[in-house]
Amino acid sequence: MDFHTNPSSLSLILFTTLVIFVHAKTDSDITNLVYRGCAEQKFPNPSEVYTQNLNTLLSSLVSRSSQETFNTTTSGDEQTSITGLYQCRGDLTTPECYTCVSKIPDLAYKLCSKAVAARVQLSGCYLKYEVIGFSQVPETELLYKICGSTQVTGAAVFEQRRNTAFNMVTNGVKNSVELFYTGTYEHVYILGECEGDIASGNCGDCVKTATERAKNECDDSISAQIYLNKCFISYSYYPNGVPNPNSSLSSGGTRQHTQKTVAMAVGIVAAVGFVLVLLLFVRSVTKKKRTVGF
Repeated sequence: MDFHTNPSSLSLILFTTLVIFVHAKTDSDITNLVYRGCAEQKFPNPSEVYTQNLNTLLSSLVSRSSQETFNTTTSGDEQTSITGLYQCRGDLTTPECYTCVSKIPDLAYKLCSKAVAARVQLSGCYLKYEVIGFSQVPETELLYKICGSTQVTGAAVFEQRRNTAFNMVTNGVKNSVELFYTGTYEHVYILGECEGDIASGNCGDCVKTATERAKNECDDSISAQIYLNKCFISYSYYPNGVPNPNSSLSSGGTRQHTQKTVAMAVGIVAAVGFVLVLLLFVRSVTKKKRTVGF
């Protein structure tokens, strides 16, 4: 049996394969669950009103994440209102932000069913909500930490380099409109970010507190992630040099590495597609010549 494939069909197949490949790569980088925090208290009865308000709130936040990387909103009347926000990492595009935030509602329902307050942190974003009147957490409250299991040899040199990187990120977030900073110093990669509604001065103070917590909580660990209520930092030390200036502990990979992978995939698929289309064209011309000759 002779199967005929025209060039346009082949191009569609190749394009679909490429989109699936790129999409899967992006998702895996930014949607890994880091931690979740759920209040012990549940919605008071009748809980249906609160559940509906939460549904409306989450739908609104997910929708807005396709347009901006930070947003806060409220749903419901004064007695049963729920306020919430999401924040995407400062190096994400709005499509990537939407991809990340849209994963959270299902996780919130599954992990924090009917809790009066919750926070779900993924590699590339987080979302939190709370009912009106819920007790507030201090801006610099430690929520979660990850300390690398490997301790650095040559601690004195490492600590000097890390301290300089910590000063860089503290000043960097204060001077950034996005309250986001990433950079490298002498084998240390550093990233810091604050919640979008915090003042720049408070952001700097929060990040400075996070760097101190990293020193105290993680000692001379080769890497660390420190999540405070209003800010986050991560660092990683590479004895042989930082392999990628845009890498991020919180992303489970690197943005630049992802871009290179996608570029390579585009090039390979395009090359294969061109060769196959050319072969099909030659085959078609050859068949026509044979038909004319007959």
